Amino acid sequence: MSKFLDERYSSLAAYVPGEQPQDKKYIKLNTNESPYPPSPETLAAVNVGETENLRLYPDPDGRILTKKIADLYGVESENVFLANGSDDILNFAFMAYCANGRKSYFADITYGFYSVFANLHGSDYTEIPLEKDFSIDADKFCGVDGGVFIANPNAPTGLALSLEEVEKIIKSNPENVVVIDEAYVDFGGESAVNLTKKYDNLLVVQTFSKSRSMAGARLGFAVGSKEIIGDLHKLRYSTNPYNINRLTLAAGSACIDSQNYYDENCKKIMATREFTKTELQKFGFSVLPSKANFIFAQSPLIDGGELYLKLKEKGVLIRHFTSERIKNFNRITIGTPEEMQIFIEKVKEIMEEN
Repeated sequence: MSKFLDERYSSLAAYVPGEQPQDKKYIKLNTNESPYPPSPETLAAVNVGETENLRLYPDPDGRILTKKIADLYGVESENVFLANGSDDILNFAFMAYCANGRKSYFADITYGFYSVFANLHGSDYTEIPLEKDFSIDADKFCGVDGGVFIANPNAPTGLALSLEEVEKIIKSNPENVVVIDEAYVDFGGESAVNLTKKYDNLLVVQTFSKSRSMAGARLGFAVGSKEIIGDLHKLRYSTNPYNINRLTLAAGSACIDSQNYYDENCKKIMATREFTKTELQKFGFSVLPSKANFIFAQSPLIDGGELYLKLKEKGVLIRHFTSERIKNFNRITIGTPEEMQIFIEKVKEIMEEN
């Protein structure tokens, strides 16, 4: 840290992404990426012609992709916002609605970027503890005096609120923006997008990183009222109007055109998730009922940190967290059936060694 850094940021605890070691080839089950490639149509869209056009600025409004997303979700283009990954949208939401001492509320065990953005923008935030079973109690987010941020399904637990519970939170906070972060909704959750037609305080955030196999392209979108989307555009045009490059816009557009391909991949991932859950339970693991492309599991027979390290030695990466309540858990991304079979075999080896 240099002596030139503004003191407002000197104590900032930055977000820590999942590790990306380069020392050998790993089965990578630690960052919730899709195990399947983008659709053939998506790959074809990133062609020589598009590459040659990199000399030109992209459309700052991404109008073709915006229209396709709007049509897919049954809203108008004015209700859709594109961004450089969903994290970009979350950053703007904290900046717009919770900065400079304004309040925000989110779970104590959830996506780690919420507290980072809250600190970055000076939000007076409250972390509401999850219940003993790691579920979110919707009632505790009702009628609060600040912005609400809920990952649904939640991460790293994978648990999801029902649409009725989500609506109760939105309805009880008419003077506050409620952000529903649906990064994992395509793996069994219920989307709140249709509720944006009913409530002007709702912002639904999604990403192309998980179910649409485009984590490396950095593309996210949000759906909300015309006014909220206008707020986000104002901040975007005040920071980086050309926030999505031409190749990502082309790939994203082709991705929407091949939605059936991605829906089938989600079904495969959900089936593999259930297989992995069942196999871990045979070894005595407790596994939370996930609606995401990962599972959250612990064993009474081996410490979570020890399991993480031993799997890493055997060439399998999973995500371990050190927070007190979840330090014995590990978050395991669902890979291909072949990858998960190897994962299970390595877990069996470790359990037998113990």
